[in-house]
Amino acid sequence: MSEHDDSLFERHEHALEKAYEVCPECGSELAIKHSKNGAFLGCVSYPTCQYTRPIVEHEKVEDKILSGTSCPECGHELAVKQGRYGMFIGCSNFPACHHIEDPNAVEEEDESELVTCPSCKKGQLHEKQSRYGKTFYACDCYPKCKFAVNHQPVKGSCNECGFELLLKRNMASGEKLQCANKKCGKFQ
Repeated sequence: MSEHDDSLFERHEHALEKAYEVCPECGSELAIKHSKNGAFLGCVSYPTCQYTRPIVEHEKVEDKILSGTSCPECGHELAVKQGRYGMFIGCSNFPACHHIEDPNAVEEEDESELVTCPSCKKGQLHEKQSRYGKTFYACDCYPKCKFAVNHQPVKGSCNECGFELLLKRNMASGEKLQCANKKCGKFQ
């Protein structure tokens, strides 16, 4: 028989056992409540009792240096770090250097597929992921240029208003091109 690590089970009790816990401060029942930062356990006697506790205890992970790597901006080693939205790879020289590796980056994007930003006329529109996993396309001159669209950009101009960007839309009737100008929005 092999020995088991029971520390995992000791730290994280079964969810049903936590459903009817009592407040350690006043003895009232604890309930799941929601805020802009997510769900938490709070006393039902609020505002008389202000006891709160996170539902899941998150452990802080120390930065792990990736030997043999170097930051393209400053030359220091890269490290695996834990941030607000999960794990990422960034420069170990933070806060002096703010370089972060893009986990979804394709080695070399085809230059013919890149579309020039219609707002600043300097940057290119690149595919990005929001923290919720949604795909969008934004100018690489961010934060100076905040232009972004939710659908795949296509080179071209609108027949109606002359705006210099079209969006590829998958409609029930098939694939269509739409003007990226919010005031126009006409299909081509």
